[in-house]
Amino acid sequence: MGEVIFIGVAWPYANGPLHLGHVAGAYLPADIFARYHRAKGDRVLMVSGSDQHGTPITLRAKQEGEEPQAIAARYHQSFLQCWEKLGISFDLFTSTNTPNHMKVTHDVFLTLLNKGYISRHTMPLPYCPQCKRYLPDRYLGGTCPYCNSPDARGDQCNTCGKPLNSVDLIAPHCQLCGAPSHVRDSEHFFLRLDAFQDRLIQWVKQQTHWRESVRHFTINLLEEGLKKRAITRDIDWGVTIPQPGFENKRIYVWFEAVIGYLSASQEWALSQGDSQGWQPFWQPGTKSYYFIGKDNIPFHTITWPAMLMGYEGLALPYDVPANEFLTLEGKQFSTSRNWAVWLPDYLEHYAPDPLRYMLSINMPEGADTDFSWRELVRRNNDELVATYGNLVHRVLTFTQRQFGREVPAHGEFDPVDNALLHESETTFTKAGSLLDKCHFRDSIQSAMSLAHEANRYLEKKSPWKMIKQDRQATATSLYVALSVISCLKTILYPFLPFSSQKLHHLLGFSGKIEDSGWTYPVLPPGQEMAPPEPLFTKLDEEVVANETTRLGGT
Repeated sequence: MGEVIFIGVAWPYANGPLHLGHVAGAYLPADIFARYHRAKGDRVLMVSGSDQHGTPITLRAKQEGEEPQAIAARYHQSFLQCWEKLGISFDLFTSTNTPNHMKVTHDVFLTLLNKGYISRHTMPLPYCPQCKRYLPDRYLGGTCPYCNSPDARGDQCNTCGKPLNSVDLIAPHCQLCGAPSHVRDSEHFFLRLDAFQDRLIQWVKQQTHWRESVRHFTINLLEEGLKKRAITRDIDWGVTIPQPGFENKRIYVWFEAVIGYLSASQEWALSQGDSQGWQPFWQPGTKSYYFIGKDNIPFHTITWPAMLMGYEGLALPYDVPANEFLTLEGKQFSTSRNWAVWLPDYLEHYAPDPLRYMLSINMPEGADTDFSWRELVRRNNDELVATYGNLVHRVLTFTQRQFGREVPAHGEFDPVDNALLHESETTFTKAGSLLDKCHFRDSIQSAMSLAHEANRYLEKKSPWKMIKQDRQATATSLYVALSVISCLKTILYPFLPFSSQKLHHLLGFSGKIEDSGWTYPVLPPGQEMAPPEPLFTKLDEEVVANETTRLGGT
């Protein structure tokens, strides 16, 4: 019986299309991890959804003159289309705007309230006299009191990443009209994070398997001391507050969005016809992984664990493998300046696996990394096409030309054959071990190193010359090469699902590749193969100039 693995993935705001920074930050690593564990035979539940209640949605709705629901529905549909085309294999991708999510959020809120972990206080809040409204999180801008960045908002600094209270901002102003904000009192509910201070520090210090950047950042925030945090807002869009007198206010998005992991799990269970089917994924001791970008670390290593501790009976996060940022041509992604590669646009023009490869082998795990069109074209042409794709195509083509459609029977292996087969088995074990630890970049690099070794093996063996002198030795060397190729399609399946499934078929295997399991694939001699086809397509160098020119355009 395999492990039970829960995978929660960051909830994107449904206020605009996805870009490559989102994919590299959370969605691709989560999918790689899920595909690997499913292939291993583990029970996996991967959920997420569109965050439809954040102020970014209401801001976009105001800009476009539409209702927030219409904006959220449009981009939610775009997300679903992107996941299908890119191969992001959610078990459920839902939204925060469902009756189920409201019900689960109310349950968590009331449970924490009844246990004394939520308290009620009057607080001073920024108010725009010109717009005649309170200014929640992204409606408010100003200067960060910690790092002096002018790019801070009412809930968090975009530069240093520290969570903020709106009244802490220096020179606060309304993001809608630009006017300076004033302060007015308003009554709200607060989550008593301070009540979990000691438990959280003790728990986080035990998580020695976390990425050092995540653990260190979290411990620093905890040692600075936690305070009560407001979890309701003066807005009319979002999850209602199940308390009388608060009908015109809503639960704060960052309180209810993390509850989405639980509500989505319960929604999935209901969709499977088993209302209790979510429980194994939430039992204490279950390994739960949360894939997010580094700007969301505090909410997943402090806020959500505190809520789970207070609620009781549910698994705390096992790991939060947050990625650093992806930059674009040396600059930060900027939606306002259109400095982005939009995922729907990419998928309309190019195949998914080259993008998955580029973002995997260049994944920002320990530091920020950069995406450039030149590097995408280079990696596609030099690595996918010339190294891996060419290895596959020339071996399959030559084998079928000389030995027909069947995998040739091998003779006795010589030391060179055994060395490559041993390296293949070693790489298979290493790649799996790295995936277990969420080291995705190192895992795919190990696979590509094996592809390089297979090419060197072919150059040394030269079966196209050997065939003239020793047909059996040629059959053996081709069998060895085919065995390594079969190993590569399994290792690379979590990263490159489309081309791996195609290769699975070309080698004569039936069904879905993941159904074959995460075991070293034995290639049966005599197995009938399909006619060879190229796995990848070379990209024209003109792509670099054309796509780079489009950046920042209207």
